[in-house]
Amino acid sequence: MPQEILKLGIPAGSLQKATIELFAKAGFNITESDRSYLPSIDDDQIRPTMLRAQEMSRYVADGVLDAGLTGYDWIMENASDVIEVCELGYSKATSKPTRWVLAVPEESKVQKVQDLKGGIIATELVNVTKKFFADRDIDVKIEFSWGATEVKARLVDAIVELTETGNSLVANNLRVIDTVITSTTRFIANKQAWQNKFKKEKIENIAILLNAAINARSRVGLKMNIEKNNLDKILKVLPAEKSPTISSLADPNYIAIEVIIDAKIERSLVPALKRAGASGIITYPLNKVIH
Repeated sequence: MPQEILKLGIPAGSLQKATIELFAKAGFNITESDRSYLPSIDDDQIRPTMLRAQEMSRYVADGVLDAGLTGYDWIMENASDVIEVCELGYSKATSKPTRWVLAVPEESKVQKVQDLKGGIIATELVNVTKKFFADRDIDVKIEFSWGATEVKARLVDAIVELTETGNSLVANNLRVIDTVITSTTRFIANKQAWQNKFKKEKIENIAILLNAAINARSRVGLKMNIEKNNLDKILKVLPAEKSPTISSLADPNYIAIEVIIDAKIERSLVPALKRAGASGIITYPLNKVIH
């Protein structure tokens, strides 16, 4: 009996590096080859293929791929009928959602969306942009842009462009009028593949591990030893929502405490714990946190 295989789409381009790093954290090592569209993975039940995020949802919807990672924006742009397995809070530069914004040059007289009536808008996200203006009953002409859309902002009336940090818009002296769509990365599945017991379970397993890797990014583990009579004092210092693990030590007067905390509070929490009587304090990075 031939081995069952999950055909998995890995986004090429801007999301590629962040996705491969996320899979590594989740326990899957993806190795890019000279034929970059066919990488290898250390799981013989997965056959990965690299495709641009812009076309991923179409291939998943058509069954060419069983599952894949792409942006919510491209699912909407392609009107793809797929299963959204989960939302993954990562993008190429940050963990924040990306935005497609309607922007004009700083010197433009346009102040609001309605001012663009009868104008020309350049974008790569044509269908979503058409719907944005149609929903507001504003008649405009939408032209497809082959990348570097910021450069065209002074050739047309406005652009709709993807931004994560806003740096490129500022560098090109562009002003945001409105947000057309907010997008995050989604793990999607083909509807027929989702009915297959092996493929569904494999997809769900990957989703659990990817989410666990994302959850671990913003947290650290914390261990410490304390005298038993300092326990109440230490518990008051720890975040109220955290329930620590408490273990006995060889010395009956001491106990060990272990807890997972948000990385952003580590630098203020550790000195406070030290002052409250904790010793042997250790913090360590986490690979996965599963809720």
